[in-house]
Amino acid sequence: MSMHPKVIATVVFATLGLSACGSTGSQQPLTSAAVAPTTMPAMSAGPDFGPVLTSDGRCTGTSAGAAGAIAPGIGECDLVRLKGKPPTDVLIGEGKGTREVQVLYSEPGGRELYLFVDNRLDRILK
Repeated sequence: MSMHPKVIATVVFATLGLSACGSTGSQQPLTSAAVAPTTMPAMSAGPDFGPVLTSDGRCTGTSAGAAGAIAPGIGECDLVRLKGKPPTDVLIGEGKGTREVQVLYSEPGGRELYLFVDNRLDRILK
């Protein structure tokens, strides 16, 4: 299972922070080096998934445009088309042989998180 770069960076910084807590004072303090962000390549979605989002929020193809409203079961690219703007953030991962995607939109009234499994909207968290 591959980890998202943000998760890796968080683990690295947490480990550095905890190791500094165990210092006896006679050792040089640990300094953290900046971790350059990396772009995670788009996961290979099966041909039955249709167009999907990449980690930068772009679609890998053209949405069929069949969805008329944001509702469970719509595709990742349909969400972006219906919202009319790119997402704030996209996290792509794997879970038990499935493609799992979290799409975040920061709206004036709050944040909305859309959870997709195999390119189908599963849940909305507001």
